[in-house]
Amino acid sequence: MPPPHWEADVVAADGGTVHLRPITPEDAEGIVGLMDRSSDQTRYYRFFGPMRRLSDKDLHRFTHVDHDSRVAFVLLLGDELIGVGRYDRYPGTDDAEVAFLIEDAHQRRGLGSVLLEHLAAAAQERGITRFVAEVLSQNAQMVRVFQDAGYSGKRSYADGVVHLTFPIAPTEASLAVAHEREQRSESRSIGRLLNPGSVAVVGASNDPGKIGSAVLRHLLAYGFDGPIYPVNPAVRHVGGIPAHSSIEAIPDDVDLAVLAVPADEVPGVVEACRRKHVKGLVVISGGFGEAGPEGRVAERALVASARASGMRVVGPNCLGIVNTDPAVRLNASLAPDIPGRGRVGFFAQSGALGVALLERARGRGMGLSTFVSAGNRADVSGNDMLQYWASDPATEVVLLHLESFGNPRKFARLARSVGRTKPVVAVKSGRHVGMTAGLAGTSVSVPEQSVAALFASAGVIRVETLAQLFDVATLLAHQPLPAGNRVAIVGNSTAMGVLVADSVLEQGLELAHERPVDIGVQAGPEDFRAALRAALDDDGVDAVVAVFLPPLQRGEEVFGRVLREVSVGSAKPVVANFLSTDGIPDELRVHDERGMPARGSVPSFSTPERAVIALARATEYARWRRRPLGVIPELAGIDEDAARDVVTHALAESPGGRELTDEETIALLGAYGVPMLRTRRVEDAEAAVAAAERIGYPVVLKSTAPWLRDRRDLGGMRFDLADADDVRAAYAAIPAGDPVIVQEQAAPGVATVVQIVDDPSFGALVSFGVGGVATDLLGDRAYRTLPLTDLDAHELVREPRAWPLLDGYRGSAPVDAAALEDLLLRVARLADDLPEVLGLSLDPVIVGPADAWHGGRSLVVAGGRTRVGPPTARFDGGPRRMFRPVE
Repeated sequence: MPPPHWEADVVAADGGTVHLRPITPEDAEGIVGLMDRSSDQTRYYRFFGPMRRLSDKDLHRFTHVDHDSRVAFVLLLGDELIGVGRYDRYPGTDDAEVAFLIEDAHQRRGLGSVLLEHLAAAAQERGITRFVAEVLSQNAQMVRVFQDAGYSGKRSYADGVVHLTFPIAPTEASLAVAHEREQRSESRSIGRLLNPGSVAVVGASNDPGKIGSAVLRHLLAYGFDGPIYPVNPAVRHVGGIPAHSSIEAIPDDVDLAVLAVPADEVPGVVEACRRKHVKGLVVISGGFGEAGPEGRVAERALVASARASGMRVVGPNCLGIVNTDPAVRLNASLAPDIPGRGRVGFFAQSGALGVALLERARGRGMGLSTFVSAGNRADVSGNDMLQYWASDPATEVVLLHLESFGNPRKFARLARSVGRTKPVVAVKSGRHVGMTAGLAGTSVSVPEQSVAALFASAGVIRVETLAQLFDVATLLAHQPLPAGNRVAIVGNSTAMGVLVADSVLEQGLELAHERPVDIGVQAGPEDFRAALRAALDDDGVDAVVAVFLPPLQRGEEVFGRVLREVSVGSAKPVVANFLSTDGIPDELRVHDERGMPARGSVPSFSTPERAVIALARATEYARWRRRPLGVIPELAGIDEDAARDVVTHALAESPGGRELTDEETIALLGAYGVPMLRTRRVEDAEAAVAAAERIGYPVVLKSTAPWLRDRRDLGGMRFDLADADDVRAAYAAIPAGDPVIVQEQAAPGVATVVQIVDDPSFGALVSFGVGGVATDLLGDRAYRTLPLTDLDAHELVREPRAWPLLDGYRGSAPVDAAALEDLLLRVARLADDLPEVLGLSLDPVIVGPADAWHGGRSLVVAGGRTRVGPPTARFDGGPRRMFRPVE
């Protein structure tokens, strides 16, 4: 039987979806149909001859495979088999021949590349290392499928046939190609939803209190630039527009269907949309995953049916989608009032909160490019929107309101990529209270350190509140990024200037001047202009906060215009603290051709704290963008196969998982070049003495009893044992009943702790901190997600507040930080290579000065514990596939 993960939904190059699965004998009829629908040329290219039909013998061989040496995958669109790919292993070798057949109507949709990725992944699992392909020279399209996949192979030509041989192990080039294709495909799939040529509202109603009535009303009021089709079998007209009894009764093509019908009617509507060849669905209907187990089953069936029919799904239980593009003007949502056109893309998971979020954005004068409320996020998620906004020229800033994560590893990869050119700002609900099944269909509570590590590694601007979300977005959408963290304060109030200065220092920024520039309450507009100009022209200033309290005789308008005129065209950001104003007031607004705030508009904040917090977030993001990317270095002395043998043996004994023995942990860590102290496990005093003699004095004795392990305070550890008598006495003093570990004693140094923390929703996190009860009590640990770069390791070592203890505190010798970085990289590599390692704790890791400190080493691991089990997390590896968050 083939493994379950060989089945997947995938996005084609044009944005449509298809279903991929291993072939079965029942596919014989589908293969015959595929052959019948294929052109003579397509069949000739595949079989090198004019084969119209497969013989019964060939058909049986095609559909009966062993899922090992012979593997085949089929592509399905609805009930129709539209493509097949297979490999056949050459007997006695690690090579296999690969070939494809794609129906003519579905060629040039990137399906051959999808099949190649999945076949290569399956072949690797079966021990195959190379693919061989024989392609007719005139079949240039298929030759390109192999050549453009990013593999490095050999090519030869003879008798009109191109012979290709290439290793199938993923390479940096092949992964880059796959990610680029994934981005284009997923972006186009979202583009089909947001740019429809026509919209049908299924469940449209004349009852103004019903959802279908609101959606139709909002589509019409916003001025959608295309035909709108109400679907309601009970009436002839809805909202003055002719109604249709079903979606199939509509005489023209339908690109997008908005479903506002009871949950039990949705499956029938989805099936009708399949027959109508609808491209996408927005399911506003509730009663699915948020309603409990039965609803989750219905939700999975909804998504499976839609994807198998080529459709993406927004929702269910969502607010809807919006595209403010004047050429589209799509408001397929429950929100009656939409912000104007702008440069901000907005993703909100919550449907109920979506209306309030849009109203808040509109009140701030913040324009949007597109808005998507995903509701239960059964299909379209924040990751899909990041793919779309990455290449959307109308979007310059991305906002995310998240309640949960589906594929965090992919989110980190996408956010990191998007963030290099467009800021991504996120507010994450559930920091202290986890989401429940009634909220977005998820019951996963994500630890706070996981979210923090994820956002930090991806360059996501994290904010704590919705108010901060809009504050930061307004600044980023209208002002340039600061080049540094030096802030000048210009205003007409000493008291307000001092408040701003306090906030600047509290947020980790620097004051460009010793004191705020105070022009005085009696100063005029030109005095204000001169002070602002001087600050912006100062090379020692990176950003300006303008503070203004209106004099009794003068309004804010004149001073606002001065501020706007000075800041327009400046390469430095300017924010204002005009009391009682949040957003962009008219006097600070630079208008675009649509009357919306343009670049150069000055955001104003009602309190100095909010202005400075927004500026601090923008400054930190700008610093991250200037930060080098970092690399994942090659590490010497790694034997992945040996480490995998340790894990495989443990799981063979205990399939559900277990803690490794000390010997197994030592073997696992040794395979990754982790420097361990010499250790022996003994069960009597004389064996302890013999072990100590082999290791060399001084030694340490440690109890293996769970209640005494690593507990020096309870007598479970004995140090400074200089001879046999000391060892015998120490052995006798340790409570009997469990084996004892004899270990060489490390030279005095600083104790640190390195851990792999498994998160079922995030995967492995690497943590680092200085050892000791105080740091444990205060939670002084730093975290990073995988994969870990050299720059990540450098920052991870220096992030804990106790870092000065490692860096020469009070005249002590600085430790070898480079050795700690190397250890973190090795441990992270181990966790990335072996997802079965669910937990690893190296405690203590003793580190000393960089010179020869302990037998020529500056770092040694004195203790380690490892837990292995079946992988629990979502991964971002393997061939392209659509993720199902509801599972």
